[in-house]
Amino acid sequence: MDALKKNPAWKGRKGPVVLVIMDGVGYGKYKEGDAVADSKMNNLTAFTEKSPHTKLKAHGKAVGLPSDDDMGNSEVGHNAMGCGRVFDQGAALVSKSIESGAMFEGKAWKEITGNVKSSGGSLHFLGLFSDGNVHSHMDHLKAMIVQAKKEGVKKVRVHTLFDGRDVGKLSALEYIDPFEAFLKGLNDNNFNAVIASGGGRMWITMDRYGADWAMVDRGWQTHVLGTARQFSTAREAVETYRREIPNVIDQDLKEFVIAEGGKPVGTIEDGDSVVYFNFRGDRALEITAAFEKDDFDKFDRRRRPKVCYSGMMEYDGDLHVPARYLVEPPSIDRTMGEYLAASGVRTLAISETQKYGHVTYFFNGNRTGKFDERLEEYVEIKSDVIPFEQRPWMKCAEITDRVIAAIGSGKYDFIRLNYPNGDMVGHTGVYQAVICSMESMDIQLGRLMEAVNKAGAVMLITADHGNSDDMYEHEKGTGAVSRKTDGSPITKTSHSLNPVPCIIYDPEYKGEYQNDPKENCLNEGLGISSVAAACIQLLGFIAPSDYDKSVLKM
Repeated sequence: MDALKKNPAWKGRKGPVVLVIMDGVGYGKYKEGDAVADSKMNNLTAFTEKSPHTKLKAHGKAVGLPSDDDMGNSEVGHNAMGCGRVFDQGAALVSKSIESGAMFEGKAWKEITGNVKSSGGSLHFLGLFSDGNVHSHMDHLKAMIVQAKKEGVKKVRVHTLFDGRDVGKLSALEYIDPFEAFLKGLNDNNFNAVIASGGGRMWITMDRYGADWAMVDRGWQTHVLGTARQFSTAREAVETYRREIPNVIDQDLKEFVIAEGGKPVGTIEDGDSVVYFNFRGDRALEITAAFEKDDFDKFDRRRRPKVCYSGMMEYDGDLHVPARYLVEPPSIDRTMGEYLAASGVRTLAISETQKYGHVTYFFNGNRTGKFDERLEEYVEIKSDVIPFEQRPWMKCAEITDRVIAAIGSGKYDFIRLNYPNGDMVGHTGVYQAVICSMESMDIQLGRLMEAVNKAGAVMLITADHGNSDDMYEHEKGTGAVSRKTDGSPITKTSHSLNPVPCIIYDPEYKGEYQNDPKENCLNEGLGISSVAAACIQLLGFIAPSDYDKSVLKM
């Protein structure tokens, strides 16, 4: 790795560059449910008023996901900030993994296929049955079935969740008929694959945010236990429900199982393997919990088969759910950390346990360990082992204590830190706790301001994605808050699609870039990958030519 070239026009600063990542803090779209706006963020407001600032995209294509309907997350966010470029994530990554064969060489695939070959059980595929490419894609499903047969799997069962949202609302048969023909072409004396169950995505299985666990219960009874209404084919099920339920669309179709001689063809039993083939996480977490959690209490599972379960991807990098997944994170090279180490920059990375891996492993391009032991120090502050709504301030004060000492020590040129509050407390859905978490973090921003002023340092404040800025579900079109039957808002515990802050606080500014907060002095319309080039420039170097454009106007 070559060292970065120094910028001869850079006049230097006495103190280090401090990158502050406020995990899960964005600019809310809706007034109701925006816990960030509802909090007294006096210091963050002061930074914004005094300093150049802009909004950065932190979801969808800006972080390598297939579409702008896809929410960002901490893993892809830190990948983007740490490497200064956007790598394929989500659907694109799955497609490439299949095309290259990497998926089928991976440990997870070998475990799920090896399990059923040794047990004689069935390999089950469960997921959204369309090519909408928001949650899943039919091509991924077909490729896995073809590979399973090639590897000697004898029995495949497909559990279909009809779409009608990302594709036409009455398009189910357009997918069923070609798929049935596809399976017929594969079936022979040594291989049998059929559709085993199904229903609409908004009626069974694909709940999110804990809004309606009854959906998941119905899905469990259908896919696992086989207790739903019986039909001889999926087409018969769809046509029957369309006749019986006026104006029903695909997403609302009732549950069904396919049966022969009164017996379901594809219940999930001990020794089977299950692949949830959705790549998007929000509507994958609940059914995954039903399969994986020992202490599950959301509904009575009645029977929990001993299966080898895998998701298409890791749906929650904070909780590492599921335990097994088919597609690994992207292969990322030439990260900012590697460049800085090659350039002799002394670095500190710090957070508490919940996000320690994000400012180290994910920031470094999914790389374990340091680039240069002599130049880098990584500090983990142990997180409390307690529900975050009970300690919403988390460890932000302890993190700040260490960072203030580091700023004043003169030992470091670059310090990066993550405050997990907005994300981890945001996931709890407890609004009061989120307010507390935001205001606790804001106090720490004020402490950092004093330390930066004293040391003559530079601070860049941003976030990896939104979360606390969007705590309630809102209806499409109207934007009205979705409410339960008792009138209370439906809490949203997932990440948002909102932009995030980017603030440059440079108390010893010397004119090297545009810096008037009253003017349009930062580049706009960028994603969080632009943070890397900005940090490199603030350290007095020229950013790599293929890094995404910096927010700074030099």
